[in-house]
Amino acid sequence: MIPKIRTGTDRSFPLIDYLFGPGKHEEHTHQHLVASWNDFAPDPGPNPERHQVAKLANQLDQPVRALGKQAPANKIWHCSVRTAPGDRHLDDAEWATIARRIVHATGIAPEGDTTACRWVAVRHAPDHIHIAATLVRQDGRLANLSYDRRKAQAEARLIETEYGLRQLNPGDGTAAKNPTSQEHFKAERTGRTEPPRETLREAVRQAVAGAASEEEFLTRLREAGLRVKLRHLPSGDLVGYNVALPGDRNASGEPIWFAGAKLAPDLSLPKIRHRLDAAPATGTPIPEDRPARPGRSAPARRRRDAAHAAERAVAALDQDDDEAAAYLVGAGELLDALAQTSPAATRAELRAAARSFERATRSHVRAENADIRALRSAASGIVHAGSALGRGEDGGATAMVLSTFVLVTLAAARWHSARGHAQQAAASCQAADHLRLAYQQAAATPMRTLRDIGRALPKGERLRYDTTIRTVLRSTGNPKGPASEYDALAAVLAEAEKAGHDPKALLEKAVDRRELETARNTTDVLVWRIRRLADLPANPEHPHTRAAAGTRARTGPAQARTARPAQPQPPADPHRPAPRR
Repeated sequence: MIPKIRTGTDRSFPLIDYLFGPGKHEEHTHQHLVASWNDFAPDPGPNPERHQVAKLANQLDQPVRALGKQAPANKIWHCSVRTAPGDRHLDDAEWATIARRIVHATGIAPEGDTTACRWVAVRHAPDHIHIAATLVRQDGRLANLSYDRRKAQAEARLIETEYGLRQLNPGDGTAAKNPTSQEHFKAERTGRTEPPRETLREAVRQAVAGAASEEEFLTRLREAGLRVKLRHLPSGDLVGYNVALPGDRNASGEPIWFAGAKLAPDLSLPKIRHRLDAAPATGTPIPEDRPARPGRSAPARRRRDAAHAAERAVAALDQDDDEAAAYLVGAGELLDALAQTSPAATRAELRAAARSFERATRSHVRAENADIRALRSAASGIVHAGSALGRGEDGGATAMVLSTFVLVTLAAARWHSARGHAQQAAASCQAADHLRLAYQQAAATPMRTLRDIGRALPKGERLRYDTTIRTVLRSTGNPKGPASEYDALAAVLAEAEKAGHDPKALLEKAVDRRELETARNTTDVLVWRIRRLADLPANPEHPHTRAAAGTRARTGPAQARTARPAQPQPPADPHRPAPRR
C-alpha cells in the first residue's frame, strides 16, 4: 500500500473538482465519497455540476475562512492511498476504515477528536482513494503534521499485514524523490518516455561517475546536453547548481530547473564535493599481477581494471563492516560508467541495473575511513576510454566485469539486509537480475567458444583437468568421464597451462577469492577470474579460427589467390575509356 502526501496553498475547490471530475485522461469512474469527517458530508457524485462541488468544498473550507488573514499559507492536505499491483480490490467499507486510520495516524483527525480537521475520502478507481483535508482544525488551531509522511507509511505497513496485501519495503528517508503524477502526465502528453526528473537524475549521476574535479563534473553536464545554471554567493563562491532539459518549460515558457539535491540527496553540490575530495579519481590503471598485454583496446583494459576493483568491493562488503558503505557509492559510480559506455546489446539492461542500484548506494550508515579511490579511478578510466565494442576483446572484457559485478550486487543485498535496509536490499537484488541478463548477452559467444574448446581437448588431457576441478571444488560428480558443466573451465585451465601457469594452483587461487556460494553459475565466475588472474585474452580464440589462420600462413597470399575460384568479369563497357598504362 502506497500513501503519497502533498500540501497546497489553494482552497479545496480545485482539488475536489478534479477528484469528482473525469480526470485528465477520462480515467475517473464512479466517483463517490467513501468516508468524511462527520459521515454526513454532501456527495457530489460522478461528474457533478459546479455548484455541487462548491457545496462540499465550502464545508471543508469553513474553518480556514474563519481564520481570515491568519490562515496558514498551506491550506489543503492531500493523501492518495493506492494498493500495489496484484492486490485484491478493496470494497468501500474497507477503504473507509483505511481512510480513518490514515487521518488518525497522521494527526489530521485523531479518533475521538470532534474538533479535528475536516476531511473527505474520495474513490474514483478500483485500486485507490484520495483523502482531502483542510489544515485548520474546527477549534481554530492548526493541524499538527509532524512526521505525517513517516506516520502514514508506518500505518500502511500495518494495514498491509492486517488486510493480506502485498508487503512493501519500508524506507529510511534516503530515497530520491519520485516524479509527481503531474510530471508523469506531462511526460506522456509531450511524448517523453519518462519524466524529466528521472532523465536528469541519471545524467547527473553519469556526469559525476569518476569525475576528477568539480570542473570536470560541470563540463560533463553541459556535454550531455543539459542546461546548467550555477548559484553563487555575493562573494562569488559557487554554492549549488540547477539543471534542466532543453525544451522542458512551464506555462510561462521558462525552463523547469531542478536543483541537484531535489534529484537525489547525494547529488547536491556539497555532497558531490565531499565525494571528489575524499576519493579523487586519477584515471590511472589499477596494478594487476602482470603488465597488460599490448594490443588490447583501451575499453578492454579498463574493464579488466574494473573487474579487479569490483572484486575488492565484494571482499569489503563481505567483511560486514560499516566502512563498506563507501564501497557501495564507488560501485554505483562504476556501474554508471559502464552503463554509459556499454555496447548496444547490453546497454538497456546496464542502464536499468544502474538505476536500480542507485537506491542501494544511500543509507544512514556513514563510512569515515574507507578508501574507494580504486573504484572511482576505474570509473574514470572507463569513461575516458570511450564506448566498448560488443565483440572481440571488448565484448569478452565486458562479460568479465559483469560476471564480477553480479557478485557485488549480491554482496550489497546481504550487507543491507543485515542492517534492516529493506528497500536497498531489494534494489540490489533487482540490479543483480538486470546484470545477469546483460552478462548473458555479453558472454554468449566467448562461453560457447570455450565449451567447444573444452569438448575438443584430447581425452587424457581433459580427464586430468576434470580431476583437478573436482578436487579443488570438492565435487561429488561421476569421476569416470568428462562432465559437460566443466567444458569451459577445462578449456581455460588448458589455455592457462600453455601460458606457463599451474592449473591447480590457479584454480585454487580463483576459488579462494570467495563469494561463490550465491553465484548461480560457479563455472562462469571461475572462468573469468582465471582469465584475468592469468592475464589471458578476454575473448578466447575458436580452434576453427586458429586452423584457418594457420592454413593462410602456410599457403601464403599468392597460393591463396590461386586457390580462389575465378570470378566472372562483367562485360566491358564500350562507352568507358581505356585505362591509362
